[in-house]
Amino acid sequence: MIGSNPLAEQPEVGSPPAVTMQASDHLYQWLGSEQISFAFTTYQANRLFLVGRKENGRLAVNERLFDKPMGLYASYDRLFMASRYQIWHFENRLAPDERYQDCDRLYMPSQSHTTGDLNVHDLAVTNKQEILFVNTQFSCLGKLQAGYSFAPVWKPPFVTKLAPEDRCHLNGLALQDGEPAYVTACSITDEAAGWRDYRLDGGVVVHIPSNEIIASGLSMPHSPRWYQDRLWLLNSGKGEFGFLDSGQFVPVIFCPGFVRGLAFWKNYALVGLSKLRSKVFTGLALEQRLVNDNMTSQCGLMIVDLNTGNLLHTLYINGVVEELFDVVVLPGVTRPKALGFQNDDIDRLITFPGSGGVIVTKPALNRSGHSQPVQKPGVPRASQLEQGEQSAVKYQKVLNLTPENLLAYESMTQPSLRNRWRTMPQRGELFGVSASIDGEMIGFAVAESWQENNALQVELLSSYVLPEYRQQPIEQKLHGYLQRALTNAGKLV
Repeated sequence: MIGSNPLAEQPEVGSPPAVTMQASDHLYQWLGSEQISFAFTTYQANRLFLVGRKENGRLAVNERLFDKPMGLYASYDRLFMASRYQIWHFENRLAPDERYQDCDRLYMPSQSHTTGDLNVHDLAVTNKQEILFVNTQFSCLGKLQAGYSFAPVWKPPFVTKLAPEDRCHLNGLALQDGEPAYVTACSITDEAAGWRDYRLDGGVVVHIPSNEIIASGLSMPHSPRWYQDRLWLLNSGKGEFGFLDSGQFVPVIFCPGFVRGLAFWKNYALVGLSKLRSKVFTGLALEQRLVNDNMTSQCGLMIVDLNTGNLLHTLYINGVVEELFDVVVLPGVTRPKALGFQNDDIDRLITFPGSGGVIVTKPALNRSGHSQPVQKPGVPRASQLEQGEQSAVKYQKVLNLTPENLLAYESMTQPSLRNRWRTMPQRGELFGVSASIDGEMIGFAVAESWQENNALQVELLSSYVLPEYRQQPIEQKLHGYLQRALTNAGKLV
């Protein structure tokens, strides 16, 4: 019940359909006995979640909308989070014994650095208090530097050039003693989106100080973490959580989902699960194992006992959230809350030295001439929320296509057109249709038309939509516009 408090927590304006969570028995009691809460991100559903405990024996879930939240890092009273084109710094604004709406942590988005869309995956804070992050788009590690989108810090030895091509899908970062020590990548390729051809067993772990590949043969590895004198990681394409021993991956437990996001507390691991929904996840060993074991993929969190390798607790998630990206533990926190940008908490909660705690200012009045919605920083654009027909999606023909200029679109082709041209020459005229939002391509379809035996032939060569948009009918519309383009050109009747 919300009641009359104008600042009572309520769903944010424009939220997609509800999210449901099913906790295993005694997860609530376990969080209480360990005195922890946790937080996780999902870029697929544009959300940051903070999970703690209410006094009535139920979990307390606080969700906030952000634009493509991914890597998450917790440090004392601070959170750091990567989003589509920004890196956010959250500060807890509550004093040690202060409470606000029964919450004992109030994380305020206090600073952000605009990076542009670097597809930032993992991020961490070093012992020098530098924010270090995996710049997947440019296949390197980067840090923030005033006056620039990012400053490159390190790149794998097999990557020859910093280019926005996602060459090896560098994705995971592990610190050791506060310094960058290990990264994971899906392949050792050095060409645009080359990793897509090596999802089954091309994954590697690289030791940063020596530039040596210390493990290979992995399937889309993610989330390396140095903990208890051991390098743990997720062999995501096989649904396995485990560790490295003399360069060999040792699985600890099978997880019924694409594993991504890993955090530790004492002798426990929190492992993130994602459902198998997108083309990127198809054809993996995980998919076949789920079929063999008569299991379906899950979205949520698993808590694993490191001493036994047994599953201790689960939190399964349904509704609009189908994929998780990262998870962190919040020690000593009972009920965390974050401020978002879609209600007036961000306007009205004020602190200053000597304020004696959070001060709530009076509500603002609606003023004529200011009723039109304004895009707020860090929040998904209206076109990115799942609200039926997406009028902001723009479809247009891509003209004068050749195998050579299609290489620029390689990361948006499925199957790979680069690989196709290696074995099969162009037979006729190429037709392409793109889908974009605010100038950013989110989908692309390509067809070829040629004459053979006095008959007109048409083949769909490639069709791809970014994972976060696949629940919308974008791919069907791409095919429809492509068919229209072929018909208008006299290639279909």
